[in-house]
Amino acid sequence: MINVALPKGRLGDKVYEKLAAAGYECEDLLDKKSRRLVFENAARGVRYFCVKPTDVPVYVERGAADVGIAGRDILLEYEPDVYELLDLGIGRCRMCIAGRRGFYDDTDRPLRVATKFPRIARSYYEGKGRDIDIIKLHGSIELAPILDLSDVICDIVETGSTLKENDLVVLEEVEPISARFIANKISWQFKHDAVAAMRNALAAETEDGR
Repeated sequence: MINVALPKGRLGDKVYEKLAAAGYECEDLLDKKSRRLVFENAARGVRYFCVKPTDVPVYVERGAADVGIAGRDILLEYEPDVYELLDLGIGRCRMCIAGRRGFYDDTDRPLRVATKFPRIARSYYEGKGRDIDIIKLHGSIELAPILDLSDVICDIVETGSTLKENDLVVLEEVEPISARFIANKISWQFKHDAVAAMRNALAAETEDGR
């Protein structure tokens, strides 16, 4: 039995569609009214449980799940000790630096960066040799430069509409983001055939563009 940690929400729904198309369906998972936490299809040898997206790597790293699907942003931020086996091509967006129009970077002082992703921001600016002051926020990141709490933000950009509506623009692109298929290292060793089979089936679906 392969234990799969699925992220809750829209991304999880898209991932499940791909898994079902790859032969790992579980009809009970489609019942949105159910309060069950674990869903199983013994015939297909698969067991699903849905968790908060940021928790997926924790379940996989600690072995509660053999495999899972996590955004590249989460993997970069938390750096879990897992194998990243496949880019599913789902949930594509960008990690970007954004700020007010006409922003000028005064290098005589630390750059104030508001973000939900301090590790990613710090790593990016260390690579540029830029001294920064990290301001960790949990919501409404775009508000920070508007109220002069920060100079710029480091955040995920999908369509860019929120930035545009608040007169902010993308200044730099840090990293392309998409959903990744990850595996527990011990599971990859002891359940290798089953995990590899799931990975290959998903790869076939991804390559077909379905």
